[in-house]
Amino acid sequence: MRFSEDRMEKLTCSDGIDRDIHIWEPDRSRAVMLAIHGGMAHGGDYLTPALYFKKHGIATVAHDLHGHDLKEKVYIPRFEVFLDDLGLMIEWTKEQYAGLPVFILGHSMGGLIATLYGLDRLGNDPQIKGFIISSPYYVNAIKAPWILLKIAGLLSVVAPKMTVPIEDSKPYLTLDKEIYQRHLDDESNHIRAAHVSARFASELLKAQQYIPDQIAGWKHPLLAFVAGDDRLADAGATRQLLGKIDPGVLTEHYYPENFHENFNEINREEIFSIIVEWVDQLAVGASIHA
Repeated sequence: MRFSEDRMEKLTCSDGIDRDIHIWEPDRSRAVMLAIHGGMAHGGDYLTPALYFKKHGIATVAHDLHGHDLKEKVYIPRFEVFLDDLGLMIEWTKEQYAGLPVFILGHSMGGLIATLYGLDRLGNDPQIKGFIISSPYYVNAIKAPWILLKIAGLLSVVAPKMTVPIEDSKPYLTLDKEIYQRHLDDESNHIRAAHVSARFASELLKAQQYIPDQIAGWKHPLLAFVAGDDRLADAGATRQLLGKIDPGVLTEHYYPENFHENFNEINREEIFSIIVEWVDQLAVGASIHA
């Protein structure tokens, strides 16, 4: 297994296609992270935090998202497929780790997906203890040409699978040179997507537009990490949006010098230790899964 997983399973997604679930787990788990990866990435990207959590008795499960399963170009029919599949993944996780506290962990677009799910679809589920997000992709920091934004919806209809031009973001993901090289290798091996379709770009923009008017209604425990030197997600806009959330449920950490991928940054172990401590606070009295 390429990303040091302990095992792999399959998730039957909302379109009937089986996609990989990457699993890292200790001999005895006391909590589980359900991890959602970012755009153009894959579930194996959670390798670094997953191995840390494993040492601390926490399992991590991460499924490959719709349109990202060994695809060179990301295409989705609509953004809601991510939410549909997350619902299925939650049920799979609760069955596999019966009785264990579950934390939904999302980076970048995964943070956007987690936020939308928490706002609209998650009711009172006692097994879901909280959400953890890193650099949530609420607002683009890379500004697309105005003409592309203007016609994005039209292109999504008339040429949904057309490749749209985007800036290469890989140099701005992490300051860790080894992980940067891993991203390069993943792309060259067609594990990481290199292009996006007009439909995907349009659906992502529409999903982002939902956040400003709705995020104040967030009600679940939320631990957020914001990277200050983020060239992909607008850190200032993210912090303003997080500021609308009830401070009684939000814990925010800001790292001015971090690039986009907090979980792959050179100060990541500090971040991971904060996560483990937060998880321990919310998972008191949980059982052990062997």
